[in-house]
Amino acid sequence: MKRKTNQMGDGSFIDAIIIAIRDLKQPKVSEVNPVPRHVRIDGKTCLITGANSGLGKATAIELARRGANMILACRPGHTETCDEIKTLSGSQNVEMMEVDLSDLRSVHRLCDNLSNCNIKIDIAVFNAGLALQKATKTPQGYETMFAVHFLANRVMIDRWLQDGVICPSSQAGKTPRIIFVSSEAHRSSYTIDFDRLGEFTDYEPRDGFKYYGISKLVLCMFATELSRRLNTGGKTEVAVHSMCPGGVATNISRETPSILKPIVNPLLRYFFQSPEEAIGPVIYLCCAEEAGTDTGIYLHLMQRKSVSPTALDEENGTKLWEASEPLVASSRE
Repeated sequence: MKRKTNQMGDGSFIDAIIIAIRDLKQPKVSEVNPVPRHVRIDGKTCLITGANSGLGKATAIELARRGANMILACRPGHTETCDEIKTLSGSQNVEMMEVDLSDLRSVHRLCDNLSNCNIKIDIAVFNAGLALQKATKTPQGYETMFAVHFLANRVMIDRWLQDGVICPSSQAGKTPRIIFVSSEAHRSSYTIDFDRLGEFTDYEPRDGFKYYGISKLVLCMFATELSRRLNTGGKTEVAVHSMCPGGVATNISRETPSILKPIVNPLLRYFFQSPEEAIGPVIYLCCAEEAGTDTGIYLHLMQRKSVSPTALDEENGTKLWEASEPLVASSRE
């Protein structure tokens, strides 16, 4: 992957914080309205990745309150989260399924469990994410942010469509929804070397935000191409959306260098939104009636925008799809 001009700083985590604070402090122009509390999604089966903390957990609580049957797809070791969400939401329709998105074998086990249990997903929120300051490898040899933010999601959706876990439908009220939690960092001006897609690239802490942005660019590109491929002929059969919640005080910053944590953590708490304050865009995409009949929506905070030209480009989308197909095919090995 080659770098062009970086419009978002030198690639550091501090740059990301400054940009997020700037966005939150700008005057808000809400182009979509928050979903009223009385709007319910009773009986809808919703799966959220990374629901053990932060935005994912807050979203799971709110959707459970609105009547959804919740599946929490989380890393092992968070069994207490299920009981906590039941208590906070007042709903008993919450269950946990373990998955490690950095290990594609674990991803396939989750897919097997969903298929074997004959589960049909109405709403899928691909929320799990991380911001690493130094390159690490997954068991399959991929860079971790690339695997978690893109490849695991690509594999899951491919399996779910094959297995009938997600069933396309243009019938009103039955159109499944897929929502990706992305980031405005995808707008960083990078090009993607599709011939080397998935190859491990080592990087140092100063480049962590650069590669975070690359992984989110790939995710936005995938969301755009997926929406194109699943919805043809002017009908929405699977509503595919993405969003950036803005700056949120979550544990995604757990990889911040230790020397900076005494500075960074208070900044996050003071300037950033709490997860509960940040869920507006994802709740809109999950629950608003119009988000079930449209596709390809991208929200930043509560503002509807277009993704970057690089992510929107059809040729790029086709190249990404074709370059990632061998990675999906080999994911069971």
